[in-house]
Amino acid sequence: MNNMIQEDETQAKEEIILVDEEDKPIGSEEKIKAHEDGGKLHRAFSIIIFNSRGQMLLQLRARKKHHFGGLWTNACCSHPRKGEDLETAVHRKLKQELGFDTDLKELFKFTYKATDPGSGLTEHEIDHVFLGTYDSDIKPNPDEVDELKWADTDELKRDIEAHPEKYSPWFKILIDRVLEAVKS
Repeated sequence: MNNMIQEDETQAKEEIILVDEEDKPIGSEEKIKAHEDGGKLHRAFSIIIFNSRGQMLLQLRARKKHHFGGLWTNACCSHPRKGEDLETAVHRKLKQELGFDTDLKELFKFTYKATDPGSGLTEHEIDHVFLGTYDSDIKPNPDEVDELKWADTDELKRDIEAHPEKYSPWFKILIDRVLEAVKS
């Protein structure tokens, strides 16, 4: 079995943390099963990366992803695994998905639910949003990312308003709060 297929299957079978409305763990579930049948509430994270010029790093999610593939979103997002704390998970995933690590600070968390019309899979998450800065080389994992770009935030906001269908549901929810947090 080739490495890419094996990695994809391993990620699909990894167990993620199911939570209640207060973000308290109540169990675990295989990642794909947690997104089926309307989705089970689970813990997730989104990482926002800015460069020193104030531009935000965006990724085009790989089209082959199980859900919401081919949409623009924040630099990196995923789930902590069963038994893994958020701090460990965000750094693990940033390295695995983009090939770098940097200091990250949690800004806020929010709850949302969105179903991908293509796959029928549902994100029902308490999403912890982390912020970092980075200015060096990025080595995106082609299993996760089809494309990367640095975006001017004013242009990004205009594009989201004009073409909301190009962006992930969680990104459209978190963007205003992130931009407000970095201004203050």
